[in-house]
Amino acid sequence: MAVRSAAILLHRRGEAGREVWIAHMGGPFWARKDEGAWTLPKGLVEEDDVDELAAARREFAEEMGTPSPDAVYVPLGDFRASGKTFVVFAAETDFGPIDLVSNEFELEWPPRSGVFRTFPEVDDAGWHPLEAARAKLAKGQRPILDALLNRVEESSEQ
Repeated sequence: MAVRSAAILLHRRGEAGREVWIAHMGGPFWARKDEGAWTLPKGLVEEDDVDELAAARREFAEEMGTPSPDAVYVPLGDFRASGKTFVVFAAETDFGPIDLVSNEFELEWPPRSGVFRTFPEVDDAGWHPLEAARAKLAKGQRPILDALLNRVEESSEQ
């Protein structure tokens, strides 16, 4: 079975235009990186998940430490990146600030040291203007922002 991740993309109208809620990836590899080191809150769709939006909301809660906001979520589409398919659900809402409490993972660090450490999956999250977010997001996730803009433009024309 192909790997699927379900993601939430929150967006709002900010003072400088459209803003999106993104998260900085945790762990030592990403610690000193900014460009390309951010992601949408997301996680794997499990085999027994019958509702991908529910999976996306579960994964958001695990990574943020708080439930995703009650809002109208719309499917934004499927996107291929990093050997996975991301199914993304977007909602226009205001959210946060939050006390970020991410789930954690264990990693041998430094490599081949025999020492295993625990790191948060996400170590920061917040609102970013769309163009700043485009540079911050992992390269494969950047087309998701174009899909969001298309959706927002379509909605404003109706």
